[in-house]
Amino acid sequence: MKPLEGVRIADFTVHAAGPFCTHMLSQLGAECIKIESALRPDIFRKSHAVYGRNGPASFDQVASNKLSIRLNMKHRDGVALAKRLVAVSDVAAESFRAGVMTRLGLGYDDLRQVKPDLVMVSVSSSGQTGPDSHFAGYAPLFGAWGGLGYLSGYSDGPPMEMRHVMDHSVGLNAALAVMAALHKRRTTGEGSHIDVAAREVASSLVGEALMAVSVGGQVERLGNDDYIRAPHGLYATNTADRWLGIAVGSDNEWRTFVAVTGLAALAADPRFRNAEGRHANRRALDAAVSAWSARQDAEDAVERLQRAGIAAHISWNTHDLVTDPHLRERGAIVDVVDSEGGARAAVGFPGRFSGSDAASITRGTPKLGEHEDYVYGELLGMGRREIDSLVEQQIIY
Repeated sequence: MKPLEGVRIADFTVHAAGPFCTHMLSQLGAECIKIESALRPDIFRKSHAVYGRNGPASFDQVASNKLSIRLNMKHRDGVALAKRLVAVSDVAAESFRAGVMTRLGLGYDDLRQVKPDLVMVSVSSSGQTGPDSHFAGYAPLFGAWGGLGYLSGYSDGPPMEMRHVMDHSVGLNAALAVMAALHKRRTTGEGSHIDVAAREVASSLVGEALMAVSVGGQVERLGNDDYIRAPHGLYATNTADRWLGIAVGSDNEWRTFVAVTGLAALAADPRFRNAEGRHANRRALDAAVSAWSARQDAEDAVERLQRAGIAAHISWNTHDLVTDPHLRERGAIVDVVDSEGGARAAVGFPGRFSGSDAASITRGTPKLGEHEDYVYGELLGMGRREIDSLVEQQIIY
């Protein structure tokens, strides 16, 4: 049995951050019912060039494992039908701009009238309250506004734009909050409304920088540098786009490193005699290490460095991840059916639970409205004639 087996989610989320939250929960066993409309389907259902193909790759990633129904929530009967679904669910999830669900008549106060112990999670740019709550936003804004973008990038370059990694960080934090609220409900019988602000998630990831500034320090972009270690970074090898990650800390590691690499001359250089000197002169040191690495076969260099106890690894690309036997054996990488009916690799849940079935993706991307017979028929007890009538009236649409 999976950890969330028996939990049902009415999933109103769109785009990436909110859907990634419910995707994580679905892998833990929750039954997740994605609610859309043909009038306004999730924009990520549209084809867009990302992840190396021109299909709805983002949607395929975050919609796997989910059931799909159509529902026109602009119609008052559609709102009533949404409430019927929430009444037989444990969690309602949404990721619209603050206030949208309330204006539809589906805010937390409305929904807990039909499900008093409901756990509801609202994911938005800046939260449901406060002077900035009206702002809409996407991943690049979350990272920029939350400070994470400013701290990411090279010291002599601009801040980095944070994309899907920001959405997924928000979604994972929201999933954690839902788990906590479900635990609270189990122990107290009380539901909760969880307000997740994406920009605050970004700020939570730069806590050490905020602490440094609060005591008068100055924080700058590090690129691949480290505050203490040198050499530290990614170094090109003799194979195109095959980069070698190296981190050397102590003086003992330094001596081992120069012995393995044949860079004994560096050990005699007074600039690199100790850790402080190596860090202070890291640009000159990086140049020497880069000249060495450019002549190396990446796999061979990694093997020699690791065998000697140096922290080193190739910066893996997606092909490395998808074909890695370790990740495959653990179910961290699994094959699922995509929206076009083909097999594709997907990333599984990053955790294992003792005494429980493994979290996993068991279903591919749902077609729009694919599971309406089950949801409207079995769950809500509606007959064929009633369902067909609602389709005719474009309530189920």
